[in-house]
Amino acid sequence: MQFDEMGNLTGKTLMLLPGTACDYQTNYAAVLDRLGEKYHLICVNYDGFDGSDAVFPDMITVTERIERYIQEHFSGKLDGALGSSLGSTFVGQLIMRQKVHIDHGIFGSPDLDQSGKFSAWLQSKLVVPLLTSFTGSEKKQAKTREKLKSFFEMSDETADRFMGCFSKFRPESIQNEYYTDLLTHLEDDIHVEHTLVHFIYANKMGEKYLKRYRKYFRDPEIREFDMQHEQWLFGGERYTVPVLKAIDEFMETPV
Repeated sequence: MQFDEMGNLTGKTLMLLPGTACDYQTNYAAVLDRLGEKYHLICVNYDGFDGSDAVFPDMITVTERIERYIQEHFSGKLDGALGSSLGSTFVGQLIMRQKVHIDHGIFGSPDLDQSGKFSAWLQSKLVVPLLTSFTGSEKKQAKTREKLKSFFEMSDETADRFMGCFSKFRPESIQNEYYTDLLTHLEDDIHVEHTLVHFIYANKMGEKYLKRYRKYFRDPEIREFDMQHEQWLFGGERYTVPVLKAIDEFMETPV
């Protein structure tokens, strides 16, 4: 595991948790400097995605390691935790388990998919080979790059950076992450006193996700944005700026 602290070390604490098959350097590249102007950032890379020889074990083991870091370095309390996509699973677990306290849990357009073992195994066997085959040849790279540019409005540089994640990390880590995320369930109607839950809702994902957000958390604050999944992190300033403003507003809300 890798925990890098940076930014305004006198500001409010904000933990950044990356999404599937990503390190924080790639996932948050477009916003790291701007978030660091205001917040004391704790940037996390999970086992298997931290440059070591480790393989990602499972979501709960990694959650426990994150909890231990917060307990040892921040007396068990953070002002905020921001999860991008799959990283939101960790935010949800940190809140639900109550081993540490998070004032503001910020969920970056997660799908919050959950399933049983067979379905999770089948999905991981189908999806992970697709993810890891994107960079198998120059032809596949070019095709994937054009799809990312078209769908998410990525630049060539951003598309190449994200594709690089699927080639530099071991398939075993990507499969374990994807598989165990589906098995890491949230309870319904989670409510923790003095914790506020905020969702960055990308409306182009579909309304079914709104129902999930309200199913798992009691009275969450949901901000709707006209964008694709996590497009604020790689689709350009017209997506980035409004979400950064919302994050500041989340973090300033009294708990």
